Amino acid sequence: MVSIKKSYNLIIVCLFMAVLASSISCKQEYKLSLEDRPIFKVHKSSSEIIADGKMNEKDWDKSEARSFEYTYNDEKTDDVQKTKFRMLWDDEHIYLFYECEDKFITARETERDGMPFYDDCAEIFLTPAPESSNAHICFEVNLNKAVNDLVFVSDFNQGNGLAVKGYNPNNVKIGVQINGTVNDNSDIDKGWTMEFVIPKEAFLGADRHYPIEAGNQWAFLALRQGRNEVEGQRRVTSTIFPVENIKEKDVHQPNMFGLMEFIE
Repeated sequence: MVSIKKSYNLIIVCLFMAVLASSISCKQEYKLSLEDRPIFKVHKSSSEIIADGKMNEKDWDKSEARSFEYTYNDEKTDDVQKTKFRMLWDDEHIYLFYECEDKFITARETERDGMPFYDDCAEIFLTPAPESSNAHICFEVNLNKAVNDLVFVSDFNQGNGLAVKGYNPNNVKIGVQINGTVNDNSDIDKGWTMEFVIPKEAFLGADRHYPIEAGNQWAFLALRQGRNEVEGQRRVTSTIFPVENIKEKDVHQPNMFGLMEFIE
């Protein structure tokens, strides 16, 4: 079973690297140049971070904190809620922290590779290279820690994307803290936090050209899905960088990703 899993992971990496190499020079409807892409500074942590959702480590104090200023599909007054995002890195990991205000906390999905993006959900899309690529790695996690991890290939066929859900790294750690009641809109909640610890092994070698080192840049998009109703699938999307035509194209638009830059 181990050899089968390793072989399958190798296939996924080969697919990712092939798409990455072929799509860097690919013409797209609109593509931000490297000079125009917004940059998020990712500071180096002096110690390993524990994924408990509490942001207790002092290194978080030196991290850049940026709000998600771009909100889509909001229809009601309570739909726009504050989100603050932070990142850190060390030689072996990338760390993420989401701090989310939320009046009505919702989490229904419990299975891996399900649909946590229809719940209150934190998401990160990563391309381990600065150039635009049609392939990116995705982590989408709700408050039940139900993870939808995949490699997404944009415009795979006639404008449609392809989600390769066989990408299932088992060493990503998630911590969650909830201040409120889940799936109960009879009261007003305060919010939730989520902390990611992503080891470099989770990238299966796809980062070998631009490893996690000071000075390197990766294309990325951090976002949040917000649900304010227990029933149905209506959600509100907030992003760290603007995304064009989101209703028509959804959030998987790597030509609009910003850059994360590893700095000491």
